[in-house]
Amino acid sequence: MPYTKRRRLVTSAVAVALGASTLAACGSSDDGGDARSGPVSLTYWTWTPGMDKVVDLWNKGAGKEQQITVTVKKQASGDTLVTKILTAHKAGQAPDLVQAEYQALPTLVSNDALADISGEVDDVKGKFADGVWQQTTLGTDAVYAVPQDIGPMMFYYREDLFEQYGLEVPATWEEFARTARELKKAAPDKDLTTFSANDSGLFAGLAQQAGARWWTTEGEKWKVGIDDEATRKVADFWGGLVEEGAIDNQPMYTPAWNKALNTGKQIAWVSAVWAPGTLTTAAPDTKGKWAMAPLPQWSGSENRTGSWGGSSTAVTTDSENREAAAKFAEWLNTDADALGALAKEGGIYPASTSAQLSGAFAEPPEFFANQPDFYTKAADIAKTTAPSAWGPNVNVAYTSFKDAFGAAAKNKSDFSAALGTMQKETVADLEKQGFEVAR
Repeated sequence: MPYTKRRRLVTSAVAVALGASTLAACGSSDDGGDARSGPVSLTYWTWTPGMDKVVDLWNKGAGKEQQITVTVKKQASGDTLVTKILTAHKAGQAPDLVQAEYQALPTLVSNDALADISGEVDDVKGKFADGVWQQTTLGTDAVYAVPQDIGPMMFYYREDLFEQYGLEVPATWEEFARTARELKKAAPDKDLTTFSANDSGLFAGLAQQAGARWWTTEGEKWKVGIDDEATRKVADFWGGLVEEGAIDNQPMYTPAWNKALNTGKQIAWVSAVWAPGTLTTAAPDTKGKWAMAPLPQWSGSENRTGSWGGSSTAVTTDSENREAAAKFAEWLNTDADALGALAKEGGIYPASTSAQLSGAFAEPPEFFANQPDFYTKAADIAKTTAPSAWGPNVNVAYTSFKDAFGAAAKNKSDFSAALGTMQKETVADLEKQGFEVAR
């Protein structure tokens, strides 16, 4: 991706420098950039389905009262949108607001594309779990976005087949491995689950739960910790299960994977809160047969989960109406009516802790009608989200994961060696971009 090659670090000192210089140059509230008189029109780039209907609530309500109109411009998601934002920012023409995945925030901040809106939204911090809010601050005193939706990770299993084979729902990863072996012994043609080397976000979430912090700063340098003790523990665990044949080694989201779920060849899935929607299309014949439980823990005394997915609403440094844009970002992700509409129209699971127990989530997903407490349990799990640490080249790390772990999973070879490759390629890319890297 053609990211601007900047040396700027995402540290507290740099966040202050951004606020004092770069941001001021783009028109902050301090220099009158938001001292508006008359109506304001804002543009919002987002990929969330039905967002135009949600924004209509703003334009006809709070926005009308404040004379702030928002126009939605639908976009692609992922790296495609990040590239488009950076290209527009380079020309000084980025929109006022953008939807950004949490792992994309360091890239956008290091390219001076996102404004620090702490002065406008810092008072809503308490509406989100600490581990979620931390992802929008990048560990600084700045706030670069307001959390929108999250993907706390959970364990899904075929309740009927667990009962048939006398299996217990694993509370720890040690129990998870034992359950996989017990199933294989009782039914050699079945697998507890699969390790999918196509899904870097899943692996990142598992590492996050284990305590990994893949990108941190050391003075004025980035430090990459992908090959750290916590991630090695995760890699060795899954690599060991694949090597011994206790679980499958095929990628997810393929016709073969769908069939395995639908026929009961695979009877469990480590996923996130959005899994019911996937199961609805991947395994339609199994409706009402699944149940959800917390993610297994590394020790019985722990209680935390990782994240797989999720995004935020950010204000760009190109916006000439930053304060107005921040007001909309806050409304979108904290107002009860807005969050209800987001859940209904966009199918999101909100980051706001109060919204997770709102009327929109009073009933379980239709596919999980057999588990009335689905969303109550999901809200409790979401509170345990572990902090994460993203860097400016997540896309490179994820690509390296797919290549290195893809080969290792296929060949049932050493996952630790694949992790080392991922570390080296991520560091090399940072240095190529001009960042200083601590060894």
